[in-house]
Amino acid sequence: MIDITLEDIRKTAEQNREVRQTPLLTSSTFNELTGAQAWFKTENFQKAGAFKIRGALNKIRSLSPAEKAAGVITYSSGNHAQATALAASLEELSCVVVMPEDVLEIKIRGAKGYGARIEHAGYTTEDRRKRAMELRDEYGYTVIPPYDDPQIITGQATTALEIMNQMEPPDYIISPIGGGGLISGIALATKFINPKTRVIGVETEGADDAKQSFETGRLVRLEKVDTIADGIRSLCVGDLNFEIIQNYVDDIVTVSDDQVIETMKFFFERMKLVVEPTGAVATSALFEHSDRFRGSRVCPVISGGNVGARQFAGMVG
Repeated sequence: MIDITLEDIRKTAEQNREVRQTPLLTSSTFNELTGAQAWFKTENFQKAGAFKIRGALNKIRSLSPAEKAAGVITYSSGNHAQATALAASLEELSCVVVMPEDVLEIKIRGAKGYGARIEHAGYTTEDRRKRAMELRDEYGYTVIPPYDDPQIITGQATTALEIMNQMEPPDYIISPIGGGGLISGIALATKFINPKTRVIGVETEGADDAKQSFETGRLVRLEKVDTIADGIRSLCVGDLNFEIIQNYVDDIVTVSDDQVIETMKFFFERMKLVVEPTGAVATSALFEHSDRFRGSRVCPVISGGNVGARQFAGMVG
């Protein structure tokens, strides 16, 4: 059952003032290419380089004194790990993060820089989750889940709250989908404030579990995913996230990895923005499905910018 209100979201935004209100940017070139009027929500400028601090800080501040004293642990491909480490440091808590074996070095450095201890486990979300649960059982840590949690979702919802305060309600807000924390929060806040704004989720073709789940009405779990967008490599969305997606998201589309790279190039060459692959996913839908959005006021979310210089150059060079 969904038990998150607009007042909860507003209260979260008020309490967590360390979270940066990221700007909306525009590009006349982009508008000419796509036929849409776009305002980009630049969460690549957020603290720790992605939107994840919104949920992580909100979750950690909701913990009891005993839960905080136990220290926190999370599992993440990188951005939630860094956000949890930063949030833990703000609250002066010990933090362990379980990351994949192939995690980008920049994301390891980020989490370590905020004081976290790093563990590695496998290549999928489930590999990392299992290891985190083992460490929780052994040491008593408090788990900070990456997306399937009311406090996490409420924190991520402040993204849409800001958008609605920064501009007239757009026709569309477009969000990438990994585990579902960001889009479920965005969808709730958007529909609370302006039900006419349509919320569109975007996945890459090789990681389309949410689209399949949305279309079939049942939670689909993939055996494996194949995408350059490491932030959306979850095998399925969370249970609570799926409930919200079913009730508040208007549609889910897919884009190709090739288009994601082209979008990263556009951001770099025309807007001077460094955007990680997952951060380019939402905007890629405006290129790949331009007919759908032509003539509309749209707000795609650039969810993050945590990409190493060598990896970035290899993709866009």
